[in-house]
Amino acid sequence: MIDRRLLKNLNYQLLIIMFILCLYGLLVISSATQGMGLDDSFYYVRKQIIGMSLGITALIVVICIDYINFYRWSWYLYACNLVFLGLVLFIGKDGGGAYRWIDLIVFDFQPSELSKFIIIITLAALLLDYEDKLNSFPSVLGFFSHVIVPMILIFLQPDLGTALVFIVIFFGMLYFAGVSWRYLLPVICAGLALLPFLWPRLLPYQKMRLVVFFNPELDPLGYGYQLKQSMIAIGSGGLTGKGIYQGTQAGLRFLPEPYTDFIFSVLGEELGFLGAVVLLFLYFLLIYQILKIGTYSKDTFGAYICIGVAVMLVFQILVNIGMTLSIMPVTGIPLPFMSYGSNAMVVNMLSIGIVLNVGMRRHKIQF
Repeated sequence: MIDRRLLKNLNYQLLIIMFILCLYGLLVISSATQGMGLDDSFYYVRKQIIGMSLGITALIVVICIDYINFYRWSWYLYACNLVFLGLVLFIGKDGGGAYRWIDLIVFDFQPSELSKFIIIITLAALLLDYEDKLNSFPSVLGFFSHVIVPMILIFLQPDLGTALVFIVIFFGMLYFAGVSWRYLLPVICAGLALLPFLWPRLLPYQKMRLVVFFNPELDPLGYGYQLKQSMIAIGSGGLTGKGIYQGTQAGLRFLPEPYTDFIFSVLGEELGFLGAVVLLFLYFLLIYQILKIGTYSKDTFGAYICIGVAVMLVFQILVNIGMTLSIMPVTGIPLPFMSYGSNAMVVNMLSIGIVLNVGMRRHKIQF
């Protein structure tokens, strides 16, 4: 059990902001799924509430464990991560040509989502171990090899979006740890040089998503259809929107999968520019509180964790909203705390839980 004295340091502002975002998401999911003709019109809302309940449970468990233990367990976590990602390639459940889920009967487990949380913990531990040798090329290569192994396993599923998240976490955490750009630039150049070799590994629909991003008019009724409908939805929302449950793009099923990756499009149409501004302001407050906790962390391990979580969330927010506006390619990255999906919800809450953990233990308990 958690010591009650630690609760005095709990950042309730971060917790409240997270819950407001979740409730905001439930409202938009409810509206986005009303026109699907389901027997239970609140089916996806109920499923999302279950995901939230699992996430809250995971959050509570995480804050009850002193986060320094995650440093001690980092290599065990890393090994388990590789095992789960490897299993997906052999017993993974097919979903649109990709194998990202393991069927656990009760629910479909997506190891690539949990992998984001684990890589933040393990990379933070590695940065702490080599804190006095950060600015050396061998160290940077060691950090990169630590991240590239699970990233390759995720890319083979294939899951391009999550693999991109790994890259951003890697560069974000190393930059804030103080690694010089002269050691990071060669890694970037090497990655760019490998892009032509990665292209053949992409599935046809992934290739078309990238091609359509550069030329939306190429296939307006096929791969470009979703982007066009998304921009129509957001553009028609105006300043205040059409009103909740009044949107036509999702309600009349013009917009495919409106409750997952393109939930921001539904929000833009029904709640307008003001609704989008409210969401972005909530995200700003969320990231601010995470960075604030990292600033007052009692050690660099806790600070690295907070930076990793902040970078992960910021990237996912920017890419998801960017792709609904057609300024980013469609990658399948969900909008944190808003998009439907139990795995993403649990991992996002786990991430907030570890940040709260760092904040709670920023001081020694006074007896």
